[in-house]
Formats: sequence, C-alpha cells, structure tokens
Amino acid sequence: MRAPGQASMIGLMPNRLADAEPRWPVLLALGAVAGLHFALPEVLSFGPRWWLVAAFAVLATIVSILHKRGDEQQAYVVGLLLLGFVTLALIASLVLLIRSLPAHSVVPVHLLQSAGSLWISNVLVFASWYWKLDAGGPYAREKGRRHEDGAFLFPQMALYEQSPAKPTRWHPRFMDYLFLSFNTSTALSPTDTQILSRWAKGLMMVQSLISLTIIVLLAARAVNIL
Repeated sequence: MRAPGQASMIGLMPNRLADAEPRWPVLLALGAVAGLHFALPEVLSFGPRWWLVAAFAVLATIVSILHKRGDEQQAYVVGLLLLGFVTLALIASLVLLIRSLPAHSVVPVHLLQSAGSLWISNVLVFASWYWKLDAGGPYAREKGRRHEDGAFLFPQMALYEQSPAKPTRWHPRFMDYLFLSFNTSTALSPTDTQILSRWAKGLMMVQSLISLTIIVLLAARAVNIL
C-alpha cells in the first residue's frame, strides 16, 4: 500500500520521471541569447530590444510551471514557441547586420561585438533545437530504455554496444547537443557525431550557413580595418 502523501504526489505529477533531466541548462542558454540580443545596437534589433527579453521571461516561466506540474505535452509546445521567437530574433538581427554593412550605420567596434554575440547565440539556439527535437524531445528520450531512434549517433551509443556492461540508460543531455552545435558552428560540420535524420541535416545546414556568414563578415571587416 502507498502512503497517503505518496499517492497524492503521484496524482499531482503523473508524467514526471524520477531521473528527468533538469531544464535549467536550456533555459539558461536561451536566457543568455535574450541577454545578448538586448545588448545589440538598436539598429540590429527588429523592434524594441526588450520584446525578446519579455517574451523569454513569460514563456520560460510558463514552461517551468508546466514542467513542475508534470504537463510535459504543453511544456513541449510552449518550449517550441519560445525557441521559435528566439530563432526569429537571431535571423532578423543577422539580416539587419548584413544590411548595415553598405550603409556603415554601425561603428566597427559595435559591428564586431554584434557579430560575436550573434555567433554565440547561433551556437546556443541550435543546441536547444537539437535537444528539443531529437528522438521526440527530452521527456520521450527519458521514457525509453535506450537511445536508438534519435537523429544523431553519439559516440557513447557505439561504444556501449561493444562494452561488456552494455549500459541501458544512457541518454544525451543538453551538454552533448551544445558540444555538437559548437562543433558545427566552428568546423562547419559535425566532428564525432553522425547525423542520421534529414531534418537534423537541414538544421545543421542552416546553422553552418549562419556561422559561415558571420565569420565572413568578421574577416571582411577585420581586413577592411587593417
């Protein structure tokens, strides 16, 4: 028989898992993107700079509440909406940065700082997308015993197949996707992880294109200054 307190906790959180991955690293990453966007010059922001910070604060609060209540389906949908807002802000700022070059509307120092901020934002945003979409999302990954149906083949998955112990509960966490995203933006290709899904290949192409554009802008501006 269950204790009354235990039964009530189960009733309040029917979808929570005991070993659920904490969501704060992802929220921290997206919060950093919102902060970097707020630090951009006004000319590189589509509308008031505070709108992304306000949208992040509201949506992140809703996601945290839903996750604590165990309503993972609604938390997943609101999380997608939050990621969509942040991604649109990133792309809009990059377009405005490109348009500002011929007009010389941004001073060189601010231009280089803005390009660096957008590059970091690119890494964080796409790491969040990979974490959010891979194998149905974090909650679906936690429910499965093995991570075999994802869009990425991580080295641990191949190593564990050869291990005598054969661990059955390994799942990628946000740091794994952040490492993958950093490699994609730096080397413009994945390094130790194979890409299996078409949607993942498409996202990586977009991320690499954004990173390449920013790097070219930085190099061109540096040569121009010299």
